Amino acid sequence: MTITKDMTIDEILTNFPQKGQKLAQEMKSSGLNCVGCGASVNETLEAGVLGHGYQEEELEKLLKKLNAILEEPLDMSTITMTKKASEKYREILADEGKEGWGLKFGVQAGGCSGFEYILDYSKSAEADDEVFLSEGVEIYVNKMDVPRLLGSVIDFADKLQGSGFSISNPNAKGGCGCGKSQSY
Repeated sequence: MTITKDMTIDEILTNFPQKGQKLAQEMKSSGLNCVGCGASVNETLEAGVLGHGYQEEELEKLLKKLNAILEEPLDMSTITMTKKASEKYREILADEGKEGWGLKFGVQAGGCSGFEYILDYSKSAEADDEVFLSEGVEIYVNKMDVPRLLGSVIDFADKLQGSGFSISNPNAKGGCGCGKSQSY
């Protein structure tokens, strides 16, 4: 199954739940800020793109990107960082004088959808952490959080309206419109 321009944004996110967060991130970064709001239930991808003042060419580019996301392999046995995210994390560690520290990754209760991600430095793993290695960075996850986070990909995006780390988590069942929290 592929994503077509006549699918509603809601259909796209519902039909591909394990890629939903990544698809939503791509649509938002392409200018569709209605992802997550009530308009997405009835608005087709085509209506969203054209309604935001973009041209048919941008719609075709977005469709290619979204369908490429569907074809990306999904590894549900680990937690990974993109190369860009690991480079940015090491840069931050160097600025803070914490070279070699790992990344503490988890979830905590909060936000309008139930859970918020935690990303922090950690000198070493705790006794109740599971350790994942990606792009040369150790990622420490409390064993209680592992089932919710397996398959997650941590990325970093430089944007005009705020740069930062983003999480694509195939286990998330829903999220808030602002993208700050998710439900399982």
